[in-house]
Amino acid sequence: MCSITLDVPEESLSALKMNPEALGKELRLAAAMKLYELRRLSAGAAAALAGIPVPLFLCKLADYGIPALRMTKQDLEEDVRRA
Repeated sequence: MCSITLDVPEESLSALKMNPEALGKELRLAAAMKLYELRRLSAGAAAALAGIPVPLFLCKLADYGIPALRMTKQDLEEDVRRA
């Protein structure tokens, strides 16, 4: 595993009322969710980046307004046609 260092202004920590460790976890989760939303990571890879189990990751997506299922209308129509 690699480490990435991020400089965060003290004002941000104060405004968010978070300690550095909690903010680090929040940023990992937010980055994982965005990369999942952009279809750059699978749910499993995004959950690993966030450091949480896949079922918990999928549940947390709703908190951020991100759909857990990424089927397009075309995908759904094709599944219905094949059924």
